[in-house]
Amino acid sequence: MQVPPLYSALKKDGERLSTLMKRGEAVEAKPARPVRVYSLSLQQFQPPLFTLDVECGGGFYVRSLVSDIGKELSTCASIQELTRTKHGPFTLEEHALHEDRWTIDEIARSLERCMSLFPGEQSHKKFKTEFPGETAVSREDK
Repeated sequence: MQVPPLYSALKKDGERLSTLMKRGEAVEAKPARPVRVYSLSLQQFQPPLFTLDVECGGGFYVRSLVSDIGKELSTCASIQELTRTKHGPFTLEEHALHEDRWTIDEIARSLERCMSLFPGEQSHKKFKTEFPGETAVSREDK
């Protein structure tokens, strides 16, 4: 069981809790909920720093885990660095585009490979942009 952090993407009345908190609004903690941890291992320990490798299911908050570890040790704990190495079918090793390959063609190829992992029509949708008036097109429209 894990209590989600107040600074999270969870929503209350359609707004993220983190947004409400930043505005100074009172936010109640959500109740503890079941989460899955498939593996948890200590990779490195050089007091006061330690490195964990966590394989977990959706809805798990690593920052909450670290905070809970601190509480159990009657101290505090925070995260210095957090790297997500896998999300669904995507792995950092297989799907990360290294900086030396940041060209429009390499990015388009990378997106095509990722989109092929999604079933059916979803893989043929055009990419949205955040800027009005701009249109993003898929590679085959080039």
